This record gives sequence, C-alpha cells and structure tokens, in this order.
Amino acid sequence: MVGYFVAMAADEQSELAAEQAWLDHAAACLATMVTTAAATRRIIDRAVEQERTADARVAQRQVARRQHDLQIGSGPLCFGRIETEGPAPTRPGERWYVGRRHIEDDNGEPVVVDWRAPVSVPFYRATGVDPCGLVHRRRFSIDAGRVLALFDEDLTDPESGSAGGLPDPLLAELGRSRTGQMRDIVATIAAEQDRVIRADLDELLIVQGGPGTGKTAVGLHRAAFLLFGHRAELTESKVLVVGPNPLFLRYISDVLPSLGESSVVQTTAERLLAGRFPVRGTDRDDVLAIKGSLRMATVIANAIAARISVPAEGIELRAGLSVVRFDQAGLSRLQATALERSLPSNDGREVFRQLVLQEAWRRHAERPGVDPGSQPSFVAAVRNDPRFTKEFDRMWPTLAAPAVLRDLFGSPKRLAVAAEGILDPEEQALIRRKPAKKSSDEPWTSGDMALLDEAGTRTSGVPVVYGHVVVDEAQDHSAMTLRMLGRRARRGSMTVLGDLAQATSPVAVGSWEAALDALTGDRSIEARRVELTVGYRVPALVLDFANRLLPQAAPEVTPARSIRPGGAPPQIIRVEPGPEGHELGRAVVAELAVLRDQTTSVAVVGVDADLDRVARALDEAQVPNERVGRSGLPGPDAVALVDPEGVKGLEFDAVLVLEPAAIVSTTNGLRRLYVSLTRAVQHLVIVHSLDLPPSLDLPPSLDLPSIDDAIDGQGSV
Repeated sequence: MVGYFVAMAADEQSELAAEQAWLDHAAACLATMVTTAAATRRIIDRAVEQERTADARVAQRQVARRQHDLQIGSGPLCFGRIETEGPAPTRPGERWYVGRRHIEDDNGEPVVVDWRAPVSVPFYRATGVDPCGLVHRRRFSIDAGRVLALFDEDLTDPESGSAGGLPDPLLAELGRSRTGQMRDIVATIAAEQDRVIRADLDELLIVQGGPGTGKTAVGLHRAAFLLFGHRAELTESKVLVVGPNPLFLRYISDVLPSLGESSVVQTTAERLLAGRFPVRGTDRDDVLAIKGSLRMATVIANAIAARISVPAEGIELRAGLSVVRFDQAGLSRLQATALERSLPSNDGREVFRQLVLQEAWRRHAERPGVDPGSQPSFVAAVRNDPRFTKEFDRMWPTLAAPAVLRDLFGSPKRLAVAAEGILDPEEQALIRRKPAKKSSDEPWTSGDMALLDEAGTRTSGVPVVYGHVVVDEAQDHSAMTLRMLGRRARRGSMTVLGDLAQATSPVAVGSWEAALDALTGDRSIEARRVELTVGYRVPALVLDFANRLLPQAAPEVTPARSIRPGGAPPQIIRVEPGPEGHELGRAVVAELAVLRDQTTSVAVVGVDADLDRVARALDEAQVPNERVGRSGLPGPDAVALVDPEGVKGLEFDAVLVLEPAAIVSTTNGLRRLYVSLTRAVQHLVIVHSLDLPPSLDLPPSLDLPSIDDAIDGQGSV
C-alpha cells in the first residue's frame, strides 16, 4: 500500500521472528499470570470456606475479578508497538507493545500494555504532523497467534508517506466478510474515534455519525474504557447499554465480553419496565407522538399534584379524650412545607404526616398539665386512629404509577384538569382509554413505558441509577423516552449515539438540541456534541450513492465520507411489473445465485408485501431464507429478509433493496431508504419495477474523493 513499507527481503524473516518471539513471550507471561491467579483463587476459596469472614469474601471477589480480567478471548493478544524519542541522540527511547490486556513478566515489568492505558494513546492518534512523541509505529497482522506481516510507519518526517494514511490492517478488517455478530475494533481504532472513546466519565457526550462511521463500536469501546479507568465505581453501579431492539442487542452482544467487560446491562428502553408492565397493546402513530412529547411530563406532574389537597372543613385529630383541630389554612401551610422539599410524592407524604403529628403534639403540649414525656403515646394514639388514617389518605394518598396513568387515561375530567393549557381537547381524546378491570390486565403499550417511568419517578423515585449509560440509535427515541434514560445516568454520565439522517420513528425527537433538553431536564450537566464524518464500513461508491438522498431526507446532516476504496458500484436492475411481482422475485433469485458465491451474508430489504413475494420465489427455487425478527438473524446459509426498520444498525456483505419507491411511500420513507442502502459492506443491488426516486435515477458517480481527501486531517486511521 502507498504510504507504508512492509518489512521485506533479508530483514523480513528476522523481524518476523523477533516479533513472534516477543508475542510467544507475552503469551507465556500471560499463562503464568493465569496460573498464579488460579492458585490464589484456590487459597482464597479455602479461606472463605474455613473462616467465613467478610474480608475473605472481599478477597475472593477481587481474585475472581482478576481471573476474569486475564481472559482475552479469541482476538490477537497484541496488535502493534510504538517507540518514543530518546532523551538524547545517543540514548534510545521507550518501546511499548499495545494489546488487549496488561501483561507483565515475573519481575513486574510490562510486556504488553492495555489499549486503554494512557501510554497507548499515541498508538491510535500519532501522525507525521503530530507524532505525539513517537518516532516509530509498527502494526501487526496476526492470525491464530502467528505474526504474518509487519507494517511500519516512520513518524519523524511530516512529509513522509509512511506517517499517516490508511493502514493495511484496517483495510483487511474493513474488507472481511460479515457474520451475525459485531466484532470489537480495538486493533483498528481511528484517531477521531479514540478521542470519543477516551472522553471523561463525568460528561454527557452526544455522538452524531453517519452510516459506517463506527459510532456503535465507539460507544461500546467507551464503556470498556470507562470500566478500565473507574473499575471500582462502575463494577458496583454498572454500565447500562440501551439498544433499539432485541435483534440489535444480540448483534452487539459479543463486543464487551471480548474486551473483558461483564459489569454491563444490555436492554431496550421498552424492556426497562416491561418486566413489571408487560406490553400488550399498540398505539397509533399520532397517539405515540403525544405520549412521547415532553408535555406529558407536566401533565403527569399535574395529575399527581391534583391528588394532594386539604378538606375545606379541616380535620380533627384524637388521642383518647384529647382533640386537636386543624383548619384548612393550617393544613395547607404544612402541605406547602412538605412540597417545598421536591421529594417523590410518597416520600413527601411521610414528611407531611410527620409535620402534622409534630404540630398536633405542639398544640396539645401547650395545654396546662400535659406531661412532656407523654409525646410518644400521644403521637402513637393519633397515628393509629382509623379516622386519622382515612382523613390523611384523602389529603395525600399513596400513589403508584399504574394507578396514576389508569386514572389519567380513564377519566376525561381528571385528564382535562391535568392537561389544561397543555394538550388541546383533540389530543386529550386521542390518549383517553377505558382502563381494564384489573391493573394487571392493563393493555400497556410501548408508548406508555416512559410515562409509567415518569409517574413512578414522581411518586416513588428513580428505581435504578447506573454509573454510565450508553444509548444507541438515539435519534429514534421520543423526548419522554430520552428523559427516562437520562434520569438513570448518575451525574448525567452518558454516551448518546445516533444519526439524524436515519431517524425514522414517528416519535423521533428531531434534533440533538431537543434530545439534550430531554436528557438533562432541569439538571446542570456538562454536555458535548461530537460528529463522526469518516465512514469505514460502507464502500465509497455505495455511500456516495446513498448520500444523494440527504438533501431531501436530512438536509441538516453532514454527509459521511467513506475511506474504503474500490468496491463494486451499486447495481440497478429494472424488471417488468408482471402479475403478483413474479418478475421481482425471479430477478432476486437470479442475482442471489451470483452473490451467494461471493459473499458470506446476504440480506433482502423491502416492505412486507415485496418481501412476501420474494420469499415465495426463494422457496420455489429452494433457496434457504428467513424473515428477520426478534429471534435473531438467520444462519450463514440463509438469506435474511428484513424490513427497512428492522435492518437499522445491521450490516451484510451484500444487500438487495426492493422497490425503493415502495419504501419511500412509508412514514419517513426517504430516511428508511437511506438506512436500507447503507447496510451493504461489499455489494448493493437495487431491484425495482416502479420508478426510482429522482435523486437515485442517475448512474452512480465515479468522481469520488481520494482516500487522503476523505481522511482530511482526521489523523491516522
């Protein structure tokens, strides 16, 4: 490759042998560390069994963690080395080998340094323009523990062609066939990605990135980096990773374990509450849009506040023969004092109860002859009086989230009061519904989850808070869902990933400014937005073709630029409409006969009706195929049939997109088509009988930027 030199000729074998010897030495040191940890674990286990002390159990957990940290999975142990400039011309600098885990020899000297350690930063960021203190960088190509090739970069000369550019290991990784699992990118992290990955824990980071820019991988690697740097805190509080659907979670499920991290909870926004509130119903898009609006937070707050009142006639408290009377004004003052603390309503209720009991005793104690020591018995008598319990529940009831929403949706009067000036009468009518006879049978919808969380937080507090929260495909979440996720992040520590050009949900928040408002609420949180513009996954010819949609689909988004050279231009196949779409199916079968010999994974993307037609044709041709759903991707021998919404976040060697016009006719159709076109990492084929959208009905342009232009100062990739 231009800009790199590979150790060749007479020096090749000696250099390869030397690096192989170092790699073997590192593997032997790691084996010793594993053996030592296992022996220590056996000793600690015996101590726990014999002593049963807290200290022994703490040591047991630490040693178990140590054993876990030493597992490296199937990836390469080390992927390169760096050398710094010496303190004097006659004195060499330092040399560091960068890999998956920290490995040391018997003397405690580092053999390999962890990719997350500060000393490893120049491995990812150094260029000839900014060498970050390095004079040399070497990358390894390793397979099954054997060093196959070396790629050296001279970083002492800014004009040197070897001081930057696109490294061959990255090219090899980008060109490999895709499977049903995302892999980590620890060996090929780009400079702009590395800056995001190493962001501080106490920061809310919004990452906008186009197709193939690696934003999902960046978010997961940032989680691994934070777990490395804040091990004690995040092992206890854990990291929450929120994906758009279960299929996506299965696709990324191996990344963090491959990096040695297990203190992670991976789920969807819906599943955060679905265990307590099963989703049984569905909402129309217009109803989802109302429920997803931040206005609903105020409506729910008003609904809860409306349940807190004092009777106009006041109340009487009794303790034996003693009676203490409160008028409406006195009770209102005590309620206001409790409300000023801004506690969840059920906690505020207890504060109000204590204030009432304290004030009752104060008034009672002012009477002549009252024994000061009788306070406990007086307070107990008042508290246990059934009349007090009844009156108190009327003034400030204990509330639960399901009851709040069931009452709100089921009572036009209560909804009108809570939504006055917030939702118009038509909107109120849309979200009203008759409650089920039993709360456990309520047909909760996905749109209700964030509202239940809002009501639960306002009545009982946030149930679980995590040390860090990663939200992927965030552009499709509603404002209320983002609010739900934001409150789960301790100190607002979050990585929020998405692409506004791929926002296809009817409840999509619309802009990162609006997303930030929803995520932070009224909290003061340090937030920053970064943009990834260099694409690594989608070939330049394919991405350039898909980017034609952006002026209409998402004019506010900066198009990503791919640095993947070569590749086949998108292929457009026009067929006659034909009866029942037979020609469409036949064209797909014919094209698959060619593609399946060249690729590992193939997907056909289209609306349901077109997928059904193609499925029948594939069955007749005895081509294995499977509709992609919640159960996951099909095996490598089957063609994946998937709709434009379900394909989001996935990647395949070859993608056949059916009838772009049919996709465009759906809600947010141009963006759904954009998503569909950018899932291919090698081949993109469009099969259509209907006219193409005007922006696509042109031959693919071959006038693309060069690799160096695409990088454009991004640093070494």
